[in-house]
Amino acid sequence: QVQVVESGGGLVQAGGSLRLSCKASGRTFHIHYMGWYRQAPGKQREWVATITRDGVATYADSLTGRFTISKDFPNNMMYLQMNSLKSEDTATYYCVAREFGGAPETWGQGTQVTVSS
Repeated sequence: QVQVVESGGGLVQAGGSLRLSCKASGRTFHIHYMGWYRQAPGKQREWVATITRDGVATYADSLTGRFTISKDFPNNMMYLQMNSLKSEDTATYYCVAREFGGAPETWGQGTQVTVSS
């Protein structure tokens, strides 16, 4: 099974940037894709972006252009570069990974991003 751990969250001013990292461990050779979700206080969890082992990236429509997902799978890492941050980006960001074969997604514990206006 794959395990994932996020890092890189913090407090940033509106308009600033932040890069989140996610490190995978375990059966990393079996990862099909990795991605990010976020959940703001009082709101439902929201999908942010996904990147496949082949490097195909997809984004939530509302975030395209500000957020960039990337990977370094040989080193079991995935990143989310967030630019032009807004107060509404404040949320806990979760890394997910899914293995080939239809296994359930593995979730990290989350990292908090707070954008001050």
